[in-house]
Amino acid sequence: MNRKLRMGMIGGGLGSFIGNVHRMGAELDGHIELVCGAFSQDPEKSLESGRTYFIPEDRTYGTFQEMITKENELPENDRMDFVSIVTPNHVHFEPTKLALNNGFPVILDKPLCHTWDEAMELKQLLEQVDLPFGLTHTYAAYPMVKQARVMVREGVIGQVTKINVEYPQGWLTEALEADNQKQASWRTDPAKTGISNCFGDIGTHAAQMAEYVSGLKIVKVLSQLSSVLSERTLDDDANALLEFEGGVRGLLSASQISSGEENGLKIRVYGTKGGLEWRHDDHNSLKHIRHDGATTLLRAGTNNAYLSEEALAHCRVPAGHPEGYIEAFANIYRNFAMELNRHLNGVDYDCECYDFPGIEDGVRGMAHIKAMVDSTKKGNVWTQVI
Repeated sequence: MNRKLRMGMIGGGLGSFIGNVHRMGAELDGHIELVCGAFSQDPEKSLESGRTYFIPEDRTYGTFQEMITKENELPENDRMDFVSIVTPNHVHFEPTKLALNNGFPVILDKPLCHTWDEAMELKQLLEQVDLPFGLTHTYAAYPMVKQARVMVREGVIGQVTKINVEYPQGWLTEALEADNQKQASWRTDPAKTGISNCFGDIGTHAAQMAEYVSGLKIVKVLSQLSSVLSERTLDDDANALLEFEGGVRGLLSASQISSGEENGLKIRVYGTKGGLEWRHDDHNSLKHIRHDGATTLLRAGTNNAYLSEEALAHCRVPAGHPEGYIEAFANIYRNFAMELNRHLNGVDYDCECYDFPGIEDGVRGMAHIKAMVDSTKKGNVWTQVI
């Protein structure tokens, strides 16, 4: 394709945190451009946002329904190629469904949707329409997470025996929603976020990371979801025992009330020959611990030839140069763009190397949420992940 891919955005208006992140990630490689959007449920704010993003007024829409309908009426050479949806959870399902039914591929912020029934409907719809679909489980796109996945797959640490994953934050230690802080207000509201706050938000990242790196699915959970702040309806702290395929055991902890913590995602995978550890606060490193006690620190960088093909494909600068969160988003958008080019123009690529989370990851995330909530409601008992 001798042009950029044209992106439409739903949500992400002025004041949005995640919308800015998606735009930066999408545009970083120069393969994608934002051409239209329905940036807010408030038509005036959508227009104001469009002006700020240099989008023509006739391509800035008041509703996502208007955007998808009018874009579909444009000539093929002018209309958007795909839709990026960056709204709160309760506004994932309807725009995704409408976009897919109108022939537009979708890339969506996680979690997949608001309810389990919506997840099932989207999965069935994607099987029918056969369009590219991406989900931004960002952390799976870091180079050293790719490296860890390859090393587990190739048996470097032997047979997997234990998986521990944690994701502590401290930003909801105080009741920010009482002051109508935007991010806290919708995340703690069941009508907007769904049946779980903490686990649904960051716990799903932790669970996806555990499955992605280990290559094993979580089959059972025994959870304790808690509202440490008593005035909250939904959980702000989540802990669970995990059972993976093959009887492998694990632990998961996710918290938004770990005071002082910023964004402490961490995974440790142990096997019969050693273990691996990756931490988000040092995301360009991967620690490899051998059973005999020897420890190796692997580092990201395009010049580190000892890294796997998958890791190198997701490195952007030589070792010692900082790269991180925005680049991880860009990796997902770049890989999604490759799939879109295959769909639109038949341009093939190495989809194993340039993978990205999709509908299966989304459904798994919703199944994890459901099992965690059910386990707690039943009195903290082992519960099957459907």
